[in-house]
Amino acid sequence: MAVTVYDEVERKYDVAESALLPSLAGVGAVATVAQAVTDDLEAVYYDTEDLALARHGVTLRRRTGGHDDGWHVKLPEKADTKKELRLPLGDASDTVPADLLGPVRSIVRDHPLVPVARVLNHRLTYRLLDAESRVLGEVCDDTVTGERLVGQPQSRHWREWEVELAEDSPLALDTVEAPLLAAGATPAHVRSKLVRALGDGLPSAPAAGAEGADRRTAAGAFEAYLQQQLAELRTHDAGVRSDRPGSVHRLRIVARRLRSALTTYRPLFASGATDAVREELRWLGQALSEARDAQVLMERLEELLESEPPELVLGPVRQRLESTLGRSGREGRGRVLAALESERYFRLLDALDALVAEPPPLALAREPAASVLPGLLHRDFRHLRRAVKAAAGAEEPQERDRALHEARKKAKRLRYAAESATAVLGGPARRLGKRAKRLQQALGRHQDTVLSRRTLRDLGVQAHLSGENGFSFGRLHGLEDWHAARAQDSFEKAWKRLKRKGLKGL
Repeated sequence: MAVTVYDEVERKYDVAESALLPSLAGVGAVATVAQAVTDDLEAVYYDTEDLALARHGVTLRRRTGGHDDGWHVKLPEKADTKKELRLPLGDASDTVPADLLGPVRSIVRDHPLVPVARVLNHRLTYRLLDAESRVLGEVCDDTVTGERLVGQPQSRHWREWEVELAEDSPLALDTVEAPLLAAGATPAHVRSKLVRALGDGLPSAPAAGAEGADRRTAAGAFEAYLQQQLAELRTHDAGVRSDRPGSVHRLRIVARRLRSALTTYRPLFASGATDAVREELRWLGQALSEARDAQVLMERLEELLESEPPELVLGPVRQRLESTLGRSGREGRGRVLAALESERYFRLLDALDALVAEPPPLALAREPAASVLPGLLHRDFRHLRRAVKAAAGAEEPQERDRALHEARKKAKRLRYAAESATAVLGGPARRLGKRAKRLQQALGRHQDTVLSRRTLRDLGVQAHLSGENGFSFGRLHGLEDWHAARAQDSFEKAWKRLKRKGLKGL
């Protein structure tokens, strides 16, 4: 059965056993409060043995009782908002449905899921209604017992109030909060019933994105960027699994950014310390490339074909494009999903987590980021300059294409390095990143024509051997020759600007 998704907007409050829930009639748009509905709920929470989900603010439970019994995953979105995924209970009583794990697979990986807590909740639910009896939200008065099932067993008992707004409700949480605080409630000091049930059994949560790291040192700047990219990886991993448009492309960018960062910040590590992880990130990028490259190429050639006068499109050109590139894209997606379910991928994620947990060991890593990062950017700029020089000296067209592709990689690394340093170095790094991006984009357009011209030649040969007219493929090849020349002009202008500005201010 399909997973249903809800945006849950709620706040929780700690209250004393003796507290009286105030009437909310007349608060904001609330006209009346419906009579309480009583439920006895039981929820068993599942996680890995090291509580990976809980440390990332995610809950996975099997709940019985109430109108929404079933399997639930709650994903943090922003303050007061979570995305909740639901599946009916089904026949399995203690096996987490595989359909529910896609959004959290990059956290769970291939580790077993076990019961970690049980929560019993005696709940009184009061629906908040407007003047036309439409539901604006509800307030729940919960009397809760939580049992920790991992580590040292323990049981906790507490009471809390929970306010949840209906979808598109005009009611504001702040409006409802005021009378609750006046009645003695205080904002909950923990984010979920699971966290309260686990108590001191929950390890420290990883820092939420780049905000958690101290950028004053070079190691801190590296850690901040790594955390940011790992958060992006988890988002786009889930997107690929759910076939969200553009997710393969975004996940590949994250893999490239991570690999680039490990190259730029390599001087902070002992020799060879990050080589294995960089190689695995290369593998991941290659695993993602086939599906993405086929999609990009298909879109490019379709756009070219669409611009052609109908009388110049001879033969089944579109059908041949679809049969060749469409099939490659579909087969590539299958290989992407296989890679994301592989032990190799999961161990790569483990290795990236270890890099965050253990700061770079060399003394340089402990020096001020503001003094270390400019040297790293200068180093990447020198690599780019050598690559551009090699491209200028190439004599054969194919040799020049390969050299320009290498220059593109170096430009991309400089861009990513500058972007990673912007929080520390400010405007000069930001401007360098923008100039490197323009150079990279010009070289990227050129590389697109290299791939498209190669494909068009192959398709033209196939059409000829099949007795079809290859004229259109030849014409498109000629157009791409023209686009390649324009891209080279753009590259040369962008390089002159970047070379003239250099690393000014860094």
